[in-house]
Amino acid sequence: MFKALKPTLAASIIAATFSLNTFAADIEKIHFLIPGGAGGGWDMTARGTGDVLMKAEIVDNVSYQNLSGGGGGKAIAHLIETAKRQEDTLMVNSTPIVVRSLSGVFPQSFRDLTPVAATVADYGAIVASADSKYNTWEDVVKDFASNPLKVKVAGGSARGSMDHLVAAAAFKGQGFEAKDVRYIAYDAGGKAMAALLSGETQLLSTGLGEVLEMSKAGQVKVLAVTAPKRLEAAPNIPTLTEYNNPTVFANWRGFFAAPGVSQEKIDEWNAALSKMYTTEDWKVVRDRNGWIDNYKADKEFYAFLEEQEKQMGDLMRELGFLK
Repeated sequence: MFKALKPTLAASIIAATFSLNTFAADIEKIHFLIPGGAGGGWDMTARGTGDVLMKAEIVDNVSYQNLSGGGGGKAIAHLIETAKRQEDTLMVNSTPIVVRSLSGVFPQSFRDLTPVAATVADYGAIVASADSKYNTWEDVVKDFASNPLKVKVAGGSARGSMDHLVAAAAFKGQGFEAKDVRYIAYDAGGKAMAALLSGETQLLSTGLGEVLEMSKAGQVKVLAVTAPKRLEAAPNIPTLTEYNNPTVFANWRGFFAAPGVSQEKIDEWNAALSKMYTTEDWKVVRDRNGWIDNYKADKEFYAFLEEQEKQMGDLMRELGFLK
C-alpha cells in the first residue's frame, strides 16, 4: 500500500511545484534610480510604476533610490560609472534628459544610456495657490502685461529646462517675450510647490500629474494645462488653447538602463511593463495622476528621442535658450 502511494505523492509534489512556478513573478527585482528629490514627477512615476508591478506580482522586489543633483546629471553619471553593478536598475527620466543635454547642463545624452521604454505622458500645468488673486489664466496675462516683474514662476527644474520652457512657451503664446518670464528654479517639484504655497512665487510650472490630486482637494488652483483639449481626468481645468494660445506640450516619462545591458534584459523589462498596462491597479494610478499611456518600446523609443532632440532644439533656439 505504501509503495502504491509513492507515485501519487511524487505527482502531488510535482503539481505543487508547477503551481508555485505558475504564480512566480516575471522578474525577481528592479531597483529604480530617481534623479530628483521626493515629490517630483520622476519620483511619482517610479514609485507608481513600482507599486503596480509589485501589487500585480510582476516583480518580486522593488527598491528606490533618490539621487538628485546637477539637473539629473548626477544620477546619469552614477548609472554610467557603475554600469557593471546596475543590471537590475531602471532610471526614470523624461523630456529634460533631452533638454539638459542640448543646453549643456550635463555632458551625456540618452545615447550614453540604454533607452528601455517610454511609458506615460504628462501635460504641463500653470498653477496658483488656493488663496491666490489669480483665478484664471487671463488674470495672469493682465498682470504680466502691466508688469512682468510681478509674476514669479517656480519650477522643479533648472533654468532653461522643462518647467522653464513650458512657462516661457505659455507666455510667448500670449505674445510676450519669453526672456521676460521670471523663472525661479528649485530642486524637484516638492520644493517648488513649497515656494508657491508660502507665497515665495505667484505661480508654479509643473506636470499636471504632480498637482491633480491637490487641485481636486482645493489646495491649489490649476489655471491652465498644455493639452490640445480638456482631459477626461481633469474636465474642469481649461487648456491654454481655450485662451487662443497655441501652446500644446506633453512631457513623456520613461525608463533607461545602464550602457551595455543585454537585449534579453531589455525585452524582459518591456514584457513586464506591457503586462502592467493591462492591470486595474495601473489604471487607478494613471488616472489619479492625470497621466496618458504613451508606451514605446526600446527601438521606437530611441527613434522618438532622436526626433524630439531636433524638435526641442528648434524650440529652445526660438525661445532664446540656445544659439
